[in-house]
Amino acid sequence: EIEVVAATNKVDNSLKGIIIDETKSTITLRCVDGKERKLLKNTITFKIKKTGLVVDGKTIIKRPEERIKG
Repeated sequence: EIEVVAATNKVDNSLKGIIIDETKSTITLRCVDGKERKLLKNTITFKIKKTGLVVDGKTIIKRPEERIKG
């Protein structure tokens, strides 16, 4: 579960929900209102609710499997 803490698109600010899909440059979020939103990683900074970790989306612009390789 995440919360968008900063976004270049003001509509995306403060979105909360669960990440349900990820590609190289996007994440798909199921928001608390039940709607799905596709967000560009390079335009958002988000906080992971469980850990409190703040992530700049630009740092994870890779396919998920590429990040695991190191």
